[in-house]
Parts: sequence; structure tokens; C-alpha cells
Amino acid sequence: MGSELIIIPIIFGAIFGVFYLFFSTRNKERLALIEKGADASIFMKGRQSTAPIWKVFILNLALLLMGIGLGTLLASILDTYTSLDSEAVYPATIFFTAGLGLFFGFKMTKNLDKE
Repeated sequence: MGSELIIIPIIFGAIFGVFYLFFSTRNKERLALIEKGADASIFMKGRQSTAPIWKVFILNLALLLMGIGLGTLLASILDTYTSLDSEAVYPATIFFTAGLGLFFGFKMTKNLDKE
């Protein structure tokens, strides 16, 4: 019973430590560049050409939901017309088609960034 009380703070501490190191190091690098005379606009270069986050979210959510729907339909067809185990067919096809939907969403997000 006591080990759970120790593991949870260690996990949260490790996550906090990673984020703290990332942000503090990034801040120190930026301050050093500014002290050397670099223009502060270089920190915003990567953000100018990206698509708005709401478009990316809606695109990926739509493709994920379509993948889940298609997976359920395919699993139902496979369950009806084959002798495959329905307990294995439903999760397998749903996860597979949902993954395909997210993959296509990733590819389409790249195209949104190019616009």
C-alpha cells in the first residue's frame, strides 16, 4: 500500500522536471541570443506558416470519427459473413481504421501548412 504513495509523486515530479528543464533551457538560450544582438523575431518564424490549430483539430477529429465509424461497419460485415471471433474483429478493425484516419489527417495537415 505504501509503494503507490511513493510512485505517484515520483511520476509527477519527473514530468515536472522534464518541463522545467525544457522551458528554463529554452529561456536561457533565447536570452543569450538576444544579448548577442539577435533579433527577437527569429523565435516566431516557425509559427507564421502553420495552419490555425482549430483547423487541424477539426480535420483530425473528423477523420478519427469517420475511421471509427468505418471500422465498426467493417467489423459488423466481417462478423456477419465470416467465422472470425467478434471479440477480436471489432477492436482490431476499429483501431486499424481509426489509425488510418489519423494518418491521413497527419498527411492532410501537412497540406494545410503549405497553403
